[in-house]
Amino acid sequence: MPTNGGINIGRTVQSAIYRDGVYGHRPVVPTSPDALADAARRRMTRTGWSYVSGGAGAQRTVAANREAFGRYRIVPRQMVDVGERSLATTLLGRELPAPVLFGPVGALELAVQHQRGGRAAAPRNAEPALARAARDLGLPVVISSQASTPMEQTAALLGDGPRWFQLYWSSDDALVESFVARAEASGCEAIVVTLDTHVLGWRTADLDLGYLPFARAEGIAQYLSDPRFRALVEARVREASSAPASGTEGEAATSNRPTPAAVRSLLSMARHHPGPTLRNLTQPHARAAVETFLGVFSRSTLTWTDLAWLRERTSLPILVKGIQHPDDARAALDHGADGIIVSNHGGRQIDNAVASIDALAPVVDAVRAHTADGGSGGRSGGASGGGVPVLFDSGIRSGADVFTALALGADAVLLGRPWVYGLALAGADGVRAVAEHVLAELDLTMALAGVSATDQIGRHNLAL
Repeated sequence: MPTNGGINIGRTVQSAIYRDGVYGHRPVVPTSPDALADAARRRMTRTGWSYVSGGAGAQRTVAANREAFGRYRIVPRQMVDVGERSLATTLLGRELPAPVLFGPVGALELAVQHQRGGRAAAPRNAEPALARAARDLGLPVVISSQASTPMEQTAALLGDGPRWFQLYWSSDDALVESFVARAEASGCEAIVVTLDTHVLGWRTADLDLGYLPFARAEGIAQYLSDPRFRALVEARVREASSAPASGTEGEAATSNRPTPAAVRSLLSMARHHPGPTLRNLTQPHARAAVETFLGVFSRSTLTWTDLAWLRERTSLPILVKGIQHPDDARAALDHGADGIIVSNHGGRQIDNAVASIDALAPVVDAVRAHTADGGSGGRSGGASGGGVPVLFDSGIRSGADVFTALALGADAVLLGRPWVYGLALAGADGVRAVAEHVLAELDLTMALAGVSATDQIGRHNLAL
């Protein structure tokens, strides 16, 4: 159902669930965050579940993201007129029905294709299902660089719905420029630069399975559909064809003998590459595309001055994602950023790192003070249309979590894993249901805390 600015959406969603229950119908997906995750785990294959749910090292940061929310207790308030409530807000000049965005998730096809029992959908059905749900709700989608569907197709399905583009900064500057230009042409309203994946974290669940989706051409649709990337692939193929042949003997030959897993990987590359699968199996381009991607993905030489380079190449607002320290927030603003996203990548990059929610308030305070002192940044406006927007992700599982993040100063939050679980369980209906459950609980939490609008939420609502 459309959120319609979130007017008492909690009562609406809650009543619909209870009304359907009279006829023996249960919610499309579980409303409990733990039950939702458990249901998705049982639906997805081990490789798909490990990639989507897993984190770095011993998973301590993943756990910390969740546990830290328990330290920020909401204070109920009574005898306040909250008969009419609205979740509506304004972000980067765009009016939104709620301060919630669908965060970027790479290799999203894992949720729909890597499923037990033969229920898998085609890889490119992932983002379209997300787009349909987001369009119905009016909530923004942050389209991932590592999507399973080209951004142009996702944008077309979103219609007039808001969309941003999340950029992984490639080692090839021309590819970065191409991605940004395509995002602008696709109607994206902001560029989100993810800073904390310039190297891939030590993700033990994936390592134990020897599984990286991109090595099988999963989640690289933005690259396969990009003219600059295709030119890089062609150059690699030409270089390989002109290189002198070298024989392989002994151990090298033994280690390169085909295995069932290798055959499956090659088939995955061929299926994902543009063109007929059989042709792709007989030509070198599909494998060369994967090798090219692995060669250009991420760049560890970036410094803040590079942000100014990007600032010169787009008129869109630039938000930087992965900020956990106030000094980094200030530096980002001084070098052209228009917004900050406090995030530790859902615990996927550094084990035993600070919980993202614990980093939120210090960053918010630094941004507000920096802007008040005449610091750079903040051209596009925060939730109220003025100042620098600060968004939050990593650990959001419920409406109460959203309330807590807003109370600590976030202008909006990015929802991640929960909607992916909904996608795995029920496609677009599952994504829509998860978002509605989160918004409904946010609305009811506001009512019980004596708040009727999101701009009234503040630290006074927490027992700090």
